[in-house]
This record gives sequence, structure tokens and C-alpha cells, in this order.
Amino acid sequence: MITDPIADYLTRIRNAVAANHRMVEVPASNLRKDITKILFEKGYILNYKFEDKTAQGTIKIALKYHPVSKIPAIRELKRISTPGLRKYVNSNELPRVLNGLGVAVLSTSKGVITDKEARKLNVGGEVICYVS
Repeated sequence: MITDPIADYLTRIRNAVAANHRMVEVPASNLRKDITKILFEKGYILNYKFEDKTAQGTIKIALKYHPVSKIPAIRELKRISTPGLRKYVNSNELPRVLNGLGVAVLSTSKGVITDKEARKLNVGGEVICYVS
């Protein structure tokens, strides 16, 4: 049993990037699917596919690398809010990752969104992770 499924998800992606893998497969959940969609929309991954062959299902993620220098698009994935210490922010204290170049993923009342979208909607929530 995994005590922190989001940390496990981020660690699997980090390990695959460190090993220069093209694909990584992770167990699916609604929160992981939403985070994967955000990573795709912001250009950190090439593609993703949800498969429901098992009861839980899996997410296949195609990682993105620079075509010439082979540098990964994901440089850092950092878990912020953990099960033992939740990190909540108001709409006026939303974090900026790499002075706006990175993305903070938040779980809000409007769903799982980025910090930029949360500023537009003027909502706060739980900071899940930072991506840069």
C-alpha cells in the first residue's frame, strides 16, 4: 500500500527522466489524470494515454526531450503538500515557480488547476506540486 500516491506518481516520472526513458507507466486515479493533463497542456510531456485494462487502470506517459541535446523538458518535480503536512494558500498568496517560468499545480474548489489559472479565477487551494 502506498501512503502518498501523488509522491509515488512524481517519483516514477522523476526516475524515468533520470534514466532517459521514453515512456513511464503509473497507476491511475482522478487526481493523477488531472495532473497528467496539466503536464501535457503546459508542454512538459509529449503525450499520455489512459488504459482501463485493470480495475484501477494505468496512465502511460510519453516523456519529452529536446531533439538535439536530449535534455528533458521536466527539470524538477517537487511535492509540496504531503499527507502529514498539508500546504494551503489563499488567492492573494499563490506561489510563483521560477518567477513564472514553472508551474504550481493546485487542487481548488474549481478542480485541479495551475497557479496562473487560479490567479485568473481568484481562488486558493492546496498546493500539490511544483513543476519546472
